[in-house]
Amino acid sequence: MNIAMIEAAAGRLAGVVRRTPILTSPFLDEIAGRRVLVKAECLQHTGSFKFRGGWSALSALSPETRAQGVIAFSSGNHAQGVALAARRHGAPCVILMPSDAPRIKIENTRGLGAEVVLYDRATGDRDAIGAALAESRGLTLVKPFDDPQVIAGQGTVGLEIAEQTREEGIDAAEVLVPCGGGGLASGIATALAARAPGLRVRPVEPEGFDDVRRSLLAGRIERNPRTTGSLCDAIITPAPGVITFPIMAALCGPGLAVSDAEALRAVAAAFHRLRLVAEPGGAVALAAALLRPKEIEGDAVVVVISGGNVEPGTFCRALDPGTPG
Repeated sequence: MNIAMIEAAAGRLAGVVRRTPILTSPFLDEIAGRRVLVKAECLQHTGSFKFRGGWSALSALSPETRAQGVIAFSSGNHAQGVALAARRHGAPCVILMPSDAPRIKIENTRGLGAEVVLYDRATGDRDAIGAALAESRGLTLVKPFDDPQVIAGQGTVGLEIAEQTREEGIDAAEVLVPCGGGGLASGIATALAARAPGLRVRPVEPEGFDDVRRSLLAGRIERNPRTTGSLCDAIITPAPGVITFPIMAALCGPGLAVSDAEALRAVAAAFHRLRLVAEPGGAVALAAALLRPKEIEGDAVVVVISGGNVEPGTFCRALDPGTPG
């Protein structure tokens, strides 16, 4: 993985993906005690950054391979990103999803034309199931994060952040990134190391599912003891990727972890202060910026809101008058 791959992906994504905005609010600045710049990837096609990686991966395939079809496994955002990319390429698409994924993500994936195969997240091995389906049907597996072309696509977020922070007159800041397997964090970190070295990525995860934070501390890949039990379903993974972890270890700062309650407060803050709809997993970086200010350095912080595909009930819970934010 290198900057040349990310720039090549950016060329293939040109005119296809949205250049999502950087948004600010004086209210958020006051809460955080520093300038907060929010990269709104929840406004990307399919409601998350995952469309970037999906398009990057599919557009890098040969026409013959793409025509055979692709398969992906995801709790919902990668599923929708790959499904839309496959639909626009006219390629068959199978998505392996956990049965406890938010209903809206399952329905949206089917609505984009993909065949959805459900599995039990607690007892099933999604890698093994996905590999078996790929082999039996002749499909190309598009992994959610541990794939160089997927990482390259996610890295285009970093190219945009480098440009946008330069426009804002910022050349040094921490960049808080929601993190599951590390595709987005490692892609952004690679882009920033080349294009804005004063910006440092900090991965952010849910408490109890902070495998990346623990792995960075230990200097080796650590696994989560469980893979269910958080509202932040979009960023729950068993462990960092084999490809992504070395990149994060080399280029990222220490990880951060926030509670589900803090993620909900950030969902509310994003809506009330920016009129953005964020899902809990997509809002963990904003939660860290607002509620863990002592763990962050500098006069400004860049926050990626990575997704907005939230269940209506969860969103209403976040916006309840009893929930601060």
